[in-house]
Amino acid sequence: MAKVSRRLQELQKKVEERPYEPLEALNLLRETATAKFAESAEAHIRLGIDPKYADQQLRTTVALPKGTGQSIRVAVIARGEKVTEATNAGADLAGSEELIAEIQKGSMDFDLLIATPDMMPQVAKLGKLLGPRGLMPSPKGGTVTFDLPQAIAEFKAGKLEFRADKTGIVHVMFGKATFPAADLLVNLKALQETIDRNRPSGAKGRYWRTVYVSATMGPSIEVDVSLLRDLKFGEAA
Repeated sequence: MAKVSRRLQELQKKVEERPYEPLEALNLLRETATAKFAESAEAHIRLGIDPKYADQQLRTTVALPKGTGQSIRVAVIARGEKVTEATNAGADLAGSEELIAEIQKGSMDFDLLIATPDMMPQVAKLGKLLGPRGLMPSPKGGTVTFDLPQAIAEFKAGKLEFRADKTGIVHVMFGKATFPAADLLVNLKALQETIDRNRPSGAKGRYWRTVYVSATMGPSIEVDVSLLRDLKFGEAA
């Protein structure tokens, strides 16, 4: 078992074993972000799904209204004029077969990969490299598209792709711990609404099980799921 640092032990004493009202939880998240670097705000959401069944899988995107607080490097695999279009739209890397070859050699200096549909048969060959890193483009994730300017702009502005893991838990970053708590709440609410809108057709019974938030190196704080879902977006803002 990993040893818990003295710093984390002290922070854990500040967290009560109960579901917190959403804004209260986010204020506590900010208070417990004491690492020596800019920590992210993370959500860990357990859903009542079994992703081993095709109709109980969750993979989608969320546009965080207050952004992610991160600058991401976007690579685009396209052909012909679309490569120039991607570069003009702000892609950090863009290319065709030559970029695929570089990736095959292990060069992956990017955080997100977008591909045009006509290039996907070749991109599919990169599955073993990209899949484990969560970088494989997918239509559901909004990363397979001909509308490169819009996709690049959205992901640079704070759009995130996420999925439920094999145990039915969604792990997603929804901002920086330095954000005002009200901004974190707007982002968390957007995430909750996205998960509700994309409820898998095969999900039965209670969909939401638990929601915990934390700073990257901070203790887990339970959020009252009902209060979060009942919150009107205008109240969050």
